[in-house]
Amino acid sequence: MNKLKIKNVAKDVIQYEIEALIKLKKNLNVSLLKVINTILNCKNGKIIISGVGKSGIIARKWAATFSSTGTPSFFLDASNASHGDLGQITTNDVVILLSNSGESDELKNIIQYTSRNNNIKLIGITSKKNSTLFKNCDIGFEMPTIKEAGLENIVPTSSTTSQLALGDAIAIACMNFKNFTKLDFKKIHPSGSLSIKLKTVEDLMVSGRKLPVVDENSVMQKALKIIENKKLGVLVVKNRKGATTGIITDGDIKRMAQRFKMFDKLKVKKVMKKKPISIDKDQLAASALAIMNNKKITSLFVHEKGKINKTVGIIHMHFILKSNIS
Repeated sequence: MNKLKIKNVAKDVIQYEIEALIKLKKNLNVSLLKVINTILNCKNGKIIISGVGKSGIIARKWAATFSSTGTPSFFLDASNASHGDLGQITTNDVVILLSNSGESDELKNIIQYTSRNNNIKLIGITSKKNSTLFKNCDIGFEMPTIKEAGLENIVPTSSTTSQLALGDAIAIACMNFKNFTKLDFKKIHPSGSLSIKLKTVEDLMVSGRKLPVVDENSVMQKALKIIENKKLGVLVVKNRKGATTGIITDGDIKRMAQRFKMFDKLKVKKVMKKKPISIDKDQLAASALAIMNNKKITSLFVHEKGKINKTVGIIHMHFILKSNIS
């Protein structure tokens, strides 16, 4: 087989799968809403997903995607279910079975088991409306009839791609309904590159006793001691009410010290810059870095809940770069 023919075969496979996805998109109807509502209304039970063969692999992906987007779920191996793992299914659970044919023998025991308990909801995802699965499920979603790519329409390709896309669609729909945010996502992804990308300003900022804070009516002699002890190269200037009124940096001190002989006797408010740039603690650290690069500064004050004049922390560019955020 020459290189051109190989490339064309690959293109044909992708085209088959594209056409399958287009059909699936057109087939999203009220049945999909019933599936999503059933999952969202599962308050006191578990979401259990199962399948056989390639559909089983996709079912495992469904469970992983659901769990990582705010819908706790787990995969049930259909073969092991008949050897005791059916005990994982209990009252108030929602069981989702994926099967292109809807006739896999391994699934029949799960179908029979769930049908005996009226408080277990069975969702069937299959392309055969006359199948055992579709006829016995509480909520059925009929996958569109498609052509598999490859040898004589028998290799699970387009069908599994469609199943995968449907699972993602359901998971993201549930995620949006639950107002699952990037901060929620970060909490359950503490490791790896995703965690790094989702680090917030609060994760990296300096706060509490480590903050270099000085009263605006203090003299610079006191301010110099604070900035030296805290070693952040910046001072948070506040008034008697605790509101942030300004900022002093190492650069400001060097410039002003050259202008005034009695610099250490000056009041802080005569040296500070007003309206320091501040960022909300829940913003991504990457956003803070972008602001610093844009403004050509090395640190930002941090506030919360829109209260810009209430500084709760400082984030420095070095903290961000040290965390491998770029």
